[in-house]
Amino acid sequence: MQGSNREAVRVAVLADSDTRWKWGALTARRITTATAEPTGFVLRGRATPTARQLAETGVSTTTPREVTGADFLRAVRDAEARGEGYDVVVLALVGGTVRAVLQGLSDLDLDRRPVIVTGYVGVVYEKLTDGLLLRHGADVVLANSRHDAERFRAVYEGVGAGADSVVEAALPFLGGAPHTPEAGRDTLVFAAQPSVPATRTERAYVLRRLIEHARLHPHREVLLKLRSKPGEHTTHLEEFPFQKLVRELEPPANFRLVYGHMGEVLDRTDLLVTVSSTAALEALHRRIPTAILTDLGVREALGNHHFVGSGLLASFDRLDKGLAPTPDETWLARQGVASDGSYEAAFDAARDRVTALLALPALPPITPYYTAETAPGYLPGILARHRLDVTAPEPRESGLRRIVRDAARGAYRHGVQRVAPVIRRLGEL
Repeated sequence: MQGSNREAVRVAVLADSDTRWKWGALTARRITTATAEPTGFVLRGRATPTARQLAETGVSTTTPREVTGADFLRAVRDAEARGEGYDVVVLALVGGTVRAVLQGLSDLDLDRRPVIVTGYVGVVYEKLTDGLLLRHGADVVLANSRHDAERFRAVYEGVGAGADSVVEAALPFLGGAPHTPEAGRDTLVFAAQPSVPATRTERAYVLRRLIEHARLHPHREVLLKLRSKPGEHTTHLEEFPFQKLVRELEPPANFRLVYGHMGEVLDRTDLLVTVSSTAALEALHRRIPTAILTDLGVREALGNHHFVGSGLLASFDRLDKGLAPTPDETWLARQGVASDGSYEAAFDAARDRVTALLALPALPPITPYYTAETAPGYLPGILARHRLDVTAPEPRESGLRRIVRDAARGAYRHGVQRVAPVIRRLGEL
């Protein structure tokens, strides 16, 4: 069987949230020679992004198609049957879904399967071992920094799994113009996260301190950058949206809530503050002063422990007094955000590996670490939850069936985001 020698490389991206779609689409462009837009798919589920969220990522003019896992596998199979098979598939998914899709792609038994690429959207601060082992079996597991690459290889080698798939790269959405102060401009941006911190008390505390900071500095614009609007989905559930909490307060005129593309917000940012958002790495890459909050502790649950040694840890008390932390250059270099001109070259190794795999006469079988032999009490549950059965006949959908389906999905999402959090809060009383 001959290697893939088409001039045009065909790439598909399967994502399960707006942020992962952004990561997947940008990754596809940076590590392949494809000139056409990647074919986009987003998984139907709790975190399915809205059209607004997808457009706000700013990564594609084409809206990705919403599918189930089985729909995606059928699309891969049908493309192969038409002679238009995908050369590369980027899986921008949580670990369990990656493992299920790997199984599904293997079961398709294609004449020539695509090169499979996966990785992480941002800072990897929890479920490192489990997440990596669930992703094992992909041809390329991208690490966003030298620090991550070392950790990833240590995990794979430590369990006796091959670590050749680990390739050091960088976060694909770093970039933008370097920070340039402007006379008369003083803008602090707080990058919010949907589930960090998690409790109402902690989120209310952060909001109160932001508002107090705005009052202390009336000439500084204080912006609370939000990921989603109420009712929209994110990678993580947001039980206590800042939009609702702020209604109980009376912020000054120099405090505002903002949405939009993070890169555009960073264009006018003079100090980026967050608990542990990946936006910190975007800001640092552009040399924007950045602070990682310690007010709620430096804890694994918050993810800010990742920034130990960065020189960026600070409290609101210190920020109120005018502190602008200075990052540690050695730490920055290990995180792949050093400003030495090496950013674009960070993707060379991944691009070389994908090119080499495409040139092989045949790709090896998909061989994940988690199998019926290594994890018989774990893997079956993961595969069952995703129900990636493409052998059943595809039902023809009438207009009425589509309306009922969409209504059911709407009710499900309302239950997940609105009703379930209320029930959980009542249970805590």
